[in-house]
Amino acid sequence: MTPLVFLALSAAGGVGAATRFFVDGAVKARIRGSYPVGTTIINVSGSLLLGLVTGLALTHLVADDWRLVLGGGFLGGYTTFSTASFETVRLLQNRRWGAALANGVGMMLVSVAAALLGLWLGSLI
Repeated sequence: MTPLVFLALSAAGGVGAATRFFVDGAVKARIRGSYPVGTTIINVSGSLLLGLVTGLALTHLVADDWRLVLGGGFLGGYTTFSTASFETVRLLQNRRWGAALANGVGMMLVSVAAALLGLWLGSLI
């Protein structure tokens, strides 16, 4: 990895984290409730985009350096499975069993499906 790619990766991670903060805030401003809708939207959309970037890289339409910057940097900063885990534990502590199951297992399954869809779409191009 060149120093320039390292700097781009680092900057992209920061931009991804800022984007996550913005998206989560926008969702919370529009959707009230105790279920973490913003985190779900972020993780599912990030998984879809990572699948797409990976599919494009596998077909050589995206260079490896760009795959690293976009996938590992931007989307790594954008997605937030640690927050999803914390929110699942919080739901369990509040005895919201169904919401915790949907958040923990449901988000993982939907995110994996979104990543597969993105990978498939990226490989079509």
